[in-house]
Amino acid sequence: MFHKLYPRWYPARQSIKLDPKGKSLRDEEILQHLPVGTTATLYFKDLGPQIGWTTVFLIEYTGPLFIYFVFYFRMNFVYGLDDRFTSSPHPVVNLACICHSFHYMKRLIETVFVHRFSRGTMPLRNIVKNCLYYWGFAAWLAYYINHPLYTPPSYGKKQINFAVIMFLLCEAGNFSIHVALSDLRRNGSKTCKIPYPTKNPFTWLFFFVSCPNYTYEVGTWISFTIMTQCVPVGLFTLLCFIQMTVWAKDKHCTYLREFKDYPSHRMPIIPFLL
Repeated sequence: MFHKLYPRWYPARQSIKLDPKGKSLRDEEILQHLPVGTTATLYFKDLGPQIGWTTVFLIEYTGPLFIYFVFYFRMNFVYGLDDRFTSSPHPVVNLACICHSFHYMKRLIETVFVHRFSRGTMPLRNIVKNCLYYWGFAAWLAYYINHPLYTPPSYGKKQINFAVIMFLLCEAGNFSIHVALSDLRRNGSKTCKIPYPTKNPFTWLFFFVSCPNYTYEVGTWISFTIMTQCVPVGLFTLLCFIQMTVWAKDKHCTYLREFKDYPSHRMPIIPFLL
């Protein structure tokens, strides 16, 4: 109704509240079911131009995939024209490229075929910030991992093999959690539900944490840090952990607020600790 009166403000741009300092009403809420009488005052806020989450993720994850290749193939404008700099003698450099590409290809596939978003859009202005984060770090990591002076891990194949196994397990776990969360919204429902472990062993982390997808994601980048033994990768992993801890705590608090019977032994992201 509001959109018909004011075509400029399409539904995704609208924030409707009963109280100017309160929370926005959810899209699925019905006016007759709200705690109001025969008349009510609704407060509107313009959220600004919006962009769909699927488009956001596709843009964010496609960038790192191709940016990494610019450094992996050692373009002349990156490291110079010296023939010695055209390829790396270290197999771990090739393996790191495979793992990095696999990670972002998995994210793109999940975006198209797995994820179901409770909110359809986000503010358009945020896409610049998000892309600077993902694309910028991808360039920084790739520059050092593929640098002609890069040195392989201290403990050689043992360290690399351990990291690869950890990487694959965490990627499988992350994918399993995303599928489990997607199944909660299989019927198109946007209602928040408590996620529980399934027969898939990777989902058993739900016994201990509220957001195991973030736990596995951090594990993925820890393994990539071990594999490459590269300081920029370690710093990126640390920032990922901090950001995902914030998201996990927010989600954990939402579960506690929405469900009185929510499992009390669960932690946000790290079992028994955090």
